[in-house]
Amino acid sequence: MVAVLSMSKQEFSRLEVLLRVQSGGLRVTDACVLIGLKRRQVFRLLRGLKQDGATSLLSKHRGKPSNHRLPAEVRTLALSIVRERYPDFGPSLAAEKLAEHHGCSVSRETLRGWMIADGLWQDRRHRLPSPHQPRRRRDCLGELVQIDGSEHAWFEDRGAPCTLLAFVDDATSRLMQLRFVTSESAFDYFRTTRAYVEAHGKPVALYSDKHGIFRVNRKEAAGGDGVTQFGRALLALNIDIICANSPQAKGRVERAFGTLQDRMVKELRLAGVSSMATANAWLPGFITAYNARFGRDPANAKDLHRPLAQADDLDEILAWREERMVTRNLTLHYDRMMLILDPTSLARGLVRQKVEVVNYPDGRFAVQFNGTALGFRVFDKIQTVQPGAIVDNKRLSAVLEQVKAQQAAYPARQQRGHGARQRPPNNLEAPGLPSKGRAPRHGTTAAPADRPQGGHHCAVARVGF
Repeated sequence: MVAVLSMSKQEFSRLEVLLRVQSGGLRVTDACVLIGLKRRQVFRLLRGLKQDGATSLLSKHRGKPSNHRLPAEVRTLALSIVRERYPDFGPSLAAEKLAEHHGCSVSRETLRGWMIADGLWQDRRHRLPSPHQPRRRRDCLGELVQIDGSEHAWFEDRGAPCTLLAFVDDATSRLMQLRFVTSESAFDYFRTTRAYVEAHGKPVALYSDKHGIFRVNRKEAAGGDGVTQFGRALLALNIDIICANSPQAKGRVERAFGTLQDRMVKELRLAGVSSMATANAWLPGFITAYNARFGRDPANAKDLHRPLAQADDLDEILAWREERMVTRNLTLHYDRMMLILDPTSLARGLVRQKVEVVNYPDGRFAVQFNGTALGFRVFDKIQTVQPGAIVDNKRLSAVLEQVKAQQAAYPARQQRGHGARQRPPNNLEAPGLPSKGRAPRHGTTAAPADRPQGGHHCAVARVGF
């Protein structure tokens, strides 16, 4: 019978080196270097190999409990407390509670192994996957429209990555509206929604994810009525907004993006389209071909889209609206701007009252009070990104483009790395010289005669401070 030994990588490597020493193919000195042991230990291993064979290289601790393991009483106590008080706690939180409230200090990994062995915890590898059962489609066209955006390299290496906004009907899987934009924003959804309702009418409800455009996610939000700007616009149009709890819940639009990221990218390549403006003009033909290939008939032929009413002023509804307080100077602040109202009789009576600032998707601004427009002028407008501003991940590309454009507009001497910018010497390259181009702080070098002396008198006065 042939004995089968289970050896670790280190033990097998030692066996290979010692066999070479026994056969005369390797010197003991070289074996010491390969194994990392002294000569005395190598000779000890050779004696054991000659007497007992390869089993002498196996660790004598194999199969035996560790000398550093905790006593069985600690294991029994910890598991009894967890089973009684923390049955649904994870190992990390349970270990914290054991140390904090019961004086039983056990590492989380040790407790994890104990809980898995006793069936109190199940690691992720052995958990059953969460089922995502299919949901039946809506019956009618326009009953539920799924909306989402996908950032992707739609133009491959021919253009910068951008975002595609998609409106997909739940009952038919048809592409109802597509639009290429720089990033997901409320104004882009305003423009896309306007194109949708003008082409098809008002759907019953929109189905989206939990993006901040569709849902107020901040629990500490103090102002407002808990409705986003996009939600307020949909409410005025009598369109409901429903947020999905998981990506699988809005599988129609998710699967549509999977198909579009494959087929549309190739179609754009064949058409030679490499910009968003050209792509948006190219989209209608693609939507028609896509719906003919992948669309399906609804279970009920009734179309639930509602026509726009005369009271639905899309210019005023699909706009960003915020309230601001009018000061005694007839000014108000909005988006890092100061708006100065014209001193009319109506404006004078609005001191310490709230007016509404309306920001339209086309870039226009308006100040209104109960629907009446007020004349104003902009005192100051700063087109920069505020340092430390919090930027959503989906808007990062657009913000970076704005930052690049701002930095390119700076004078050459203010642009980092520009050849026209003089690099000040440092103390290693020119010891004793200032590092910022100022006059020397130590010494009394005379000022040139062709320069005014006032500035140099100030510099000398600061020496030694």
